[in-house]
Amino acid sequence: MKTGVFGGTFDPVHIGHLAVAERVYSDLGLDRIVFVPANRSPFKLGKASASGEHRLNMLKLAIQDNSHFAVSDIELQRGGTSYTVDTMEVFREQYPQDEFYFIMGMDSFLELSCWKDVERLVELARLVVVTRPGYELPPEQKQSALPASVWQRTCFLEMPGLDIAATEIRERIKKGRSVRYLLVPEVETYIYANEIYR
Repeated sequence: MKTGVFGGTFDPVHIGHLAVAERVYSDLGLDRIVFVPANRSPFKLGKASASGEHRLNMLKLAIQDNSHFAVSDIELQRGGTSYTVDTMEVFREQYPQDEFYFIMGMDSFLELSCWKDVERLVELARLVVVTRPGYELPPEQKQSALPASVWQRTCFLEMPGLDIAATEIRERIKKGRSVRYLLVPEVETYIYANEIYR
């Protein structure tokens, strides 16, 4: 089985995330996409966010009508700082026959040299880097900071026209502005019912 793994804080999950996952699923011919909300990102320490429980619930609501999407709470259950390579090690043990594809944005890829055990990560999964407006491939001097094995196991997939940021959504909710069409309706309803980001 070809499994895409989509990690992130999903704070909140929005239509940009869903569109990316569907695009990767379709264009790469995957069998399923598993969303993995981070317990605590090593790159977002100290930043306030919705609780893991709320983020997990919002993800479940967002994907409920898509049979090839799933959610895993592996990082929330593990606790502490979430490292992708640790999560992929567990997935490899649980599903040894699967071929894994880890989905990330270009902004994350540009920080990849700071990630934990990148060479092991690309042994466990191919990287699918989704480009979005405003991000380009790093210059040669930054490319050289990554091992050759990373480039051999990475593909780039263009996703134009959906530059939606969770940060902006949280700010709009805080200011009482509309976020209609940025979130699936069930997630928007959940946020207001639970007074998240207020």
